[in-house]
Amino acid sequence: MPRRPPIELIVIGASAGGVAALLALLRPLPASFAVPIVAVLHLMARHESQLAAVLSHHLALPVREPQDKEPVRAGAVYIASADYHLLIEAERSFAFSSEPPVSFSRPSIDVLMTSAADAYGPAVAGLLLTGANMDGAEGMAAIHARGGLTLVQQPDDAEVAAMPEAAIARCRPHHILALKDMPPMLMKLASAGHTV
Repeated sequence: MPRRPPIELIVIGASAGGVAALLALLRPLPASFAVPIVAVLHLMARHESQLAAVLSHHLALPVREPQDKEPVRAGAVYIASADYHLLIEAERSFAFSSEPPVSFSRPSIDVLMTSAADAYGPAVAGLLLTGANMDGAEGMAAIHARGGLTLVQQPDDAEVAAMPEAAIARCRPHHILALKDMPPMLMKLASAGHTV
């Protein structure tokens, strides 16, 4: 198999059941994990999220919400803020948007993933986890179309299967995995040019 370009960004989307899924996915990663991770979890609008604080108590990596126009930096987990779309700009910095919800969600997984695909091309990996709507299917298709790597949680392994099922139907992801098999895959992705 040909070697893929090194993965320089990992974007993750989740909804219903997503807090437990994110913990299971990210807890095994060591503090030395260098590829930046950006996650959208559907959150209630107009409520300050405690998700970054909750995750930071359980992960070796630093976890926080990014600031508008902040550069994406290695060795961190970024969690999208409530009630704003989170985008990655071409110069690989964060941007916020108050555009209307997409798939009833703001932040939207599709918005994050599509912008990441535009900014990083084949150097981005997208992961879609448990969730109750179709958000993320278009974003995963955008990553796939630009040469990035797509991984989806097995629907029968997800707390809510609708989101993984929509992505599988829309983009034929490269890998469909049980959640327990995703952390080792992320470790492989962090190895430059590893064939997966």
